[in-house]
Amino acid sequence: MDRDTLTGLFNTIARKFPDRRAISVSGKFDLTHARLHDQIERAASSLVSVIGIKPGDVVALTFPNNVEFVIMFLAVIRARATAAPLNVAYTTEEFEFYLSDSDSKLLLTSQEGSAPAQEAASKLNISHVTATLLDAGSELALYVAGSESVVDSATELINHQDDPALFLHTSGTTSRPKGVPLTQLNLVSSIKNIKSVYKLTESDSTVIVLPLFHVHGLLAGLLSSLGAGAAVTLPAAGRFSATTFWPDMKKYNATWYTAVPTIHQIILDRHTRHPELNYPKLRFIRSCSASLAPVILSRLEEAFGAPVLEAYAMTEATHLMSSNPLPEEGAHKPGSVGKPVGQEMAILNEKGEAQEPNKTGEVCIRGPNVTKGYKNNLEANRAGFEFGWFHTGDIGYFDSDGYLNLVGRIKELINRGGEKISPIEVDAILLSHLDVSQGVAFGVPDEKYGEEINCAVIPREGTTVTEEDIKVFCKKNLAAFKVPKRVFITDSLPKTASGKIQRRIVAQHFLDKP
Repeated sequence: MDRDTLTGLFNTIARKFPDRRAISVSGKFDLTHARLHDQIERAASSLVSVIGIKPGDVVALTFPNNVEFVIMFLAVIRARATAAPLNVAYTTEEFEFYLSDSDSKLLLTSQEGSAPAQEAASKLNISHVTATLLDAGSELALYVAGSESVVDSATELINHQDDPALFLHTSGTTSRPKGVPLTQLNLVSSIKNIKSVYKLTESDSTVIVLPLFHVHGLLAGLLSSLGAGAAVTLPAAGRFSATTFWPDMKKYNATWYTAVPTIHQIILDRHTRHPELNYPKLRFIRSCSASLAPVILSRLEEAFGAPVLEAYAMTEATHLMSSNPLPEEGAHKPGSVGKPVGQEMAILNEKGEAQEPNKTGEVCIRGPNVTKGYKNNLEANRAGFEFGWFHTGDIGYFDSDGYLNLVGRIKELINRGGEKISPIEVDAILLSHLDVSQGVAFGVPDEKYGEEINCAVIPREGTTVTEEDIKVFCKKNLAAFKVPKRVFITDSLPKTASGKIQRRIVAQHFLDKP
């Protein structure tokens, strides 16, 4: 088996740490690395010898965050097929698009199934199979529907670094989602990068708070932990709960966690209203997938006594691109997403020329973790891989210490009469208001300036803020042209399934308001 594969790495971990805890389902049971490896091999054999999965086949999986998903996801990859995890909350129409776009040959679900996914699969003549972990006395055994007896056929399979292993879609912030194929080499390279920057070892433990159909939770939370011989805990409900988060973190001796800013804010808000008697001693807290306002970073560090390390990642990079280092390795800078990790990174102008420190341009990367291209999308590949680099679509600059600072998405920068405004800068000011729980700035069409800046804020529980309060606060802290012309006070903001706020969707949501 090729050593530069995900399966090769996990085989090594199972041999090296056979009796260490790999996965816990909170309050229910634990699986060791050896037991997890055994379940993956058995499930892969079922897929190959009974279900008839062949190398290169795409297998769609739609599960809550449960142990069946973890086993089947890794079994699909072990079978030299491609895993395509999908959001359980999709509608039938959405499932139909994703199943069709990925050319899925099989739909895998938990025993309860998924009516919308099954309806879409039926329309497309895609087979549906369920997987359930059964408690047979002292033994936990995964039952794949239709496979009564299994030939140990997975042992005959040899995984290669170029095997397509994971198929995801971009979140579609500007257009129809693009399909991103990722290889075994992409996966193992990203895991090594994440392990190296956070010094993950078999002594670490985390609680999964993000959905595992998304690259952040999947790579940073789950696979990097398992690839380090560390442990992960899955919440009993199969999803994040602010009520059970700290009890799980304490019970399973967590040393860190990773989340999007929205979840950090939920955790902070709960801390304000219902503080724990004591918090576990964490090595670090990680934030990624959207900009973390410096004031939120400061509040997290003060509340939980751990360094908060902001990182920068994309699906096309198999997640991690840059991160602030651990305190013993260097400074972590609020407002910065740190230094490149395990890949080349450059700030390029429109001619493809590298820019000096403190000069803005497009953030571009290349390395073994980066996809070779989008599926069946020549136009996106031409634009996205110009000059031999992958173009992220983000504007940023390196400071004099080599730390990356992001200004915003190219298509999200607000051009107000020729003045370019970074919505991230305005977000940070909104969130520094003591009575604001969440806030987001966005551009809207304007007859006079071409574009004007608006914002939406969610007041902190138990407080009241008005549009005028926010405008006055912004006038004190921002140049006049950056002050939002209109402020929407709301109790919710449209978000992606991973909890990320998308400005385009927010703008459209409030654009229709009178």
